[in-house]
Amino acid sequence: QVQLVESGGGLVQPGGSLRLSCAASGFTFSNYPMSWYRQAPGKERELVAAISSTGGSTNYGRFTISRDNAKNTVYLQMNSLKPEDTAVYYCSANHPLLGRRYWGQGTQVTVSS
Repeated sequence: QVQLVESGGGLVQPGGSLRLSCAASGFTFSNYPMSWYRQAPGKERELVAAISSTGGSTNYGRFTISRDNAKNTVYLQMNSLKPEDTAVYYCSANHPLLGRRYWGQGTQVTVSS
């Protein structure tokens, strides 16, 4: 059974940093592009970052997505956090051929003074 388990969320002050992790199981992780999405209350879920199946890391300004295929884990390093970054962050795996997408349960990130 496909499982994606996010962790690392929490409460941080503006300007702070968090590192989110997503542990994957139940599928061939190294074949799947991975993504981080987020959803704030009353907002649509939006893409934060994406990485290819073989990618090491990709910079998205304040955020960097990376993966370790040996550990079946994808990460999101979040720096210089702003209140508008507050959301539930979801890990997602996209089937490379079928387009089927799997989702984790989400982890809450709250940026507040």
